[in-house]
Amino acid sequence: MATSMVCLVALCLLSPLLLAGAVVGNPGYGGLFPQFYDHSCPKAKEIVHSIVAQAVARETRMAASLVRLHFHDCFVKGCDASVLLDNSTNIISEKGSNPNKNSLRGFEVVDQIKAALEAACPGTVSCADILALAARDSTILVGGPFWDVPLGRRDSLGASIQGSNQGIPAPNNTLPTIITKFKRLGLNVVDVVALSGGHTIGLSRCTSFRQRLYNQSGNGLADGTLDVSFAAQLRQGCPRSGGDDNLFPLDVVSSTKFDNYYFKNILAGRGLLSSDEVLLTKSAETAALVKTYANDVHLFFQHFAQSMVNMGNITPLTGSQGEIRKNCRRLNNFH
Repeated sequence: MATSMVCLVALCLLSPLLLAGAVVGNPGYGGLFPQFYDHSCPKAKEIVHSIVAQAVARETRMAASLVRLHFHDCFVKGCDASVLLDNSTNIISEKGSNPNKNSLRGFEVVDQIKAALEAACPGTVSCADILALAARDSTILVGGPFWDVPLGRRDSLGASIQGSNQGIPAPNNTLPTIITKFKRLGLNVVDVVALSGGHTIGLSRCTSFRQRLYNQSGNGLADGTLDVSFAAQLRQGCPRSGGDDNLFPLDVVSSTKFDNYYFKNILAGRGLLSSDEVLLTKSAETAALVKTYANDVHLFFQHFAQSMVNMGNITPLTGSQGEIRKNCRRLNNFH
């Protein structure tokens, strides 16, 4: 009975989501569609996939890094490759923001993809679309779901370090804050939980969860929702001070495989970040989804794929807006 109730809640949450994006892949989905480059650059998807596959074969962690790059792009000014711009006379790079500094990676892989696409079809494929395709291909390469990526985004003419500092959900944000940051961009609670499931792959720095081990509520105590033995294990590599950049798997069971162990870990008090754990402990709505995804990997995959399309559709630049950058790190009229 409990399980069927949980599924019922999840389906009730999902129905408006499916209605909103029922025709994914058809022209008109925010002006984007998967066949956008079929004539102008027919090998675009093949080129992206090939270079991402090489990068992930060299270092499995790169899959998580490329998914995160797309996420951190879309949450600031929409999916417009603003995150890729370096500092210049007129631009303060988003790479220096709190969520990104010493943390965001994969830029060299994007450079490599861009160079190959410029050689094949100059001035045609945007850096924003590269990020969207690389995130999808990365997910598949480590065992996750496939989805058609709507394409046709163009690249921004600026960046927003303020937007990056304020708009990207942080590991220590409260659940209402996280939900608000998603809703502001047209994403709902299903998107929050499904996209959090991206933490089934990749690593996190000690500095992102230290407060859970030593001072979660400002009273000098560890987070009571953390499994005690797991907390003790984490403290060995994440001391009270120092070791900020020591890395830990976001999914302690299978950090290199895209599966639903992230949700199973949360149920066992072994979610790494506070933002993972609050999905279970602070809302019946999100807890129902955590339990559903822990029980049904296929439903999680289905929701994750749809939520990645939803996220990729956040205020894209299309038509004559923005530009198609020749180099993803700088504007075409770079000085």
